[in-house]
Amino acid sequence: QVQLVESGGGLVQAGGSLRLSCAASRNIFSINVMGWYRQAPGKQRELVASITSGGSTNYVDSVKGRFTISRDNAKNTVYLQMNSLKPEDTAGYYCNARIYTYVTKLNDYWGQGTQVTVSS
Repeated sequence: QVQLVESGGGLVQAGGSLRLSCAASRNIFSINVMGWYRQAPGKQRELVASITSGGSTNYVDSVKGRFTISRDNAKNTVYLQMNSLKPEDTAGYYCNARIYTYVTKLNDYWGQGTQVTVSS
């Protein structure tokens, strides 16, 4: 079992920056993949960025060059640095941890979310 707690959301003007944090209840070195999802009103939840235990990263096209996902294994924390924010980035942001327990089985864990609102 993994508990995740997000922080760092808030209200920011377009062009500004925010840094989201996701603190895990266990060593993230043992978590296969951690990621940030977001969900805006009326839209499906989408994967924004992910990072594997090996350090491989992936981003949705709309945030490439603006967002950076990173890990601090010593602090059991994953970060999402968001720069050049746009109103379209407004959404609830959720931390996710995925652990592969078997070749054909995985477990997903979710935080409660943190709201990011970007004004124009």
